[in-house]
Amino acid sequence: MDLLEISKNNSKKNKPLYIKILSLFSVVRGYNILLIVVAQYLASIFIFSPETSLKFVLFDLHLYFIVLSTICVIASGYIINNFYDFETDKINKPLKTKIDTIVSQRIKLRIYFFLNFVGVGFGFLVSWRAALFFAVYIFGIWFYSHKLKKYPLTGLFSAAVLSLLPFFAVFVYYKNFSEIIFTHAAFLFFILLIRELVKDLERIKGDFVKNYQTIAVKYGEYFTKILISFLVVLTLNPIYFLLKYPEVGRMKYYFYGSIFTLILFLLFLWFSKSKRNYTLLHWMLKLLILAGVFSLSLIDTSVLISKLLPS
Repeated sequence: MDLLEISKNNSKKNKPLYIKILSLFSVVRGYNILLIVVAQYLASIFIFSPETSLKFVLFDLHLYFIVLSTICVIASGYIINNFYDFETDKINKPLKTKIDTIVSQRIKLRIYFFLNFVGVGFGFLVSWRAALFFAVYIFGIWFYSHKLKKYPLTGLFSAAVLSLLPFFAVFVYYKNFSEIIFTHAAFLFFILLIRELVKDLERIKGDFVKNYQTIAVKYGEYFTKILISFLVVLTLNPIYFLLKYPEVGRMKYYFYGSIFTLILFLLFLWFSKSKRNYTLLHWMLKLLILAGVFSLSLIDTSVLISKLLPS
């Protein structure tokens, strides 16, 4: 058994550097981080500061440091989540777990602490309040991964709130407290809640084995589907109000598409019984969020033109 462990450790050490980098990219979900960065900048350009020139937004050092802090703390959050979810992921995501374990847990934890330190440091370059915000965010992700996610309601709501908070950092920076921003946030919050419930259905086997008391484990698939359906209905409320705002511009087509997508999603949900079906539903929501990020540029095409063309 000792010889087997030694051979495993040696095989990890002998992996090429690019393989280890790809493994880390998988652990920190670099594709999600890239999407969040794009969303932060698009929201800054088209929602939070529509009157500010494109050059000023792109070269705003404080915004740049907020984005860098966000990258660091979210990456570290995925690392600590990966650390605590290792046993359940071996059941729910066997292939991804094999890729993630190319880099040892010890090295991942070192990177975790380093990223947290750097993330808070970038926050200090903006203000002590920004540093405090990211420090609290780091603690929140750790507490969620260590404790909260094992319980039904706290796990559900804390996951959605933590996913929404990176946008809150930019929101506070610009101090733009308009109704349309809160309505956008409500729409995204409901979508994130729905996604978390679908993820619970998707990984119910591993959560059951590890006794994670998620809503799907504790109350069953049928009740979870009812709750998801209720949240889909609630999501139609912010969509209705957003469509009444003229400031939404051509993004209204995205919201019309969201209504159609959510109806299809519900129909497919009630016919879904396997992990594969729930994975497809999860991807449907991911694509809906992705489309929402890039459709931010459609809020006001005149803003885009005025920012790109020199005055």
